[in-house]
Amino acid sequence: MIRINLLPHREAKRKQKQAAFVAMLVLGGLLGVAVVLLVGGWNASRIAIQEQRNAALSTENAELDKKIKDIATLKEEINALKSRQQAVEDLQGDRNQPVYLFDELVRQTPEGVYLKGFEQSGQRVILNGYAQSQERVAELLRNLSGNSPWLERPDLTEVKAATLTQGKIVRKAVEFTLAVNIKRARESEEGEDAKDAKAKTLGKAPLAGIKAEGSKP
Repeated sequence: MIRINLLPHREAKRKQKQAAFVAMLVLGGLLGVAVVLLVGGWNASRIAIQEQRNAALSTENAELDKKIKDIATLKEEINALKSRQQAVEDLQGDRNQPVYLFDELVRQTPEGVYLKGFEQSGQRVILNGYAQSQERVAELLRNLSGNSPWLERPDLTEVKAATLTQGKIVRKAVEFTLAVNIKRARESEEGEDAKDAKAKTLGKAPLAGIKAEGSKP
């Protein structure tokens, strides 16, 4: 016996497919929302962690800046203390400057030169005097510039012909005015140390050359 289905099966299948399609769309939407929420949560957690790290770095930077400021303040205080200490040492050393000055003037003044006066202003000394000739003045300048451990940088400011009268004796002379710097005690010591080091270096160089020559066959 042949059975004939007269129901609209095509429309039923079409509705079934539409329902399945809608279900798939809904499921896909739900999965998409879940993925977005998961990714968003993960990104939010990573951002929160990075913000915590940034906050920690900012705190560390602030502490380092504070330490740097403290170090700078300490350096300024140390420099100020060194300056005060240096000033005190210079004052103590300056007490003996007149002794050094008179001693060096006696040592470095050549024969034929007569000093009639001097004036000191700080580390600068102005000398006035007479000399038999300009050569004597030049010799005095050389002595003050190269031979004195306490006097340096002489500067001849004036030289002129003069006449000296002693009783009935009239002599021609040269009147001069020069300025010279007097070193502080620490500057003199530093200069002596530098000279000693240079002398040792120059003293070792010839010995090395002799050894080198002696080693040749």
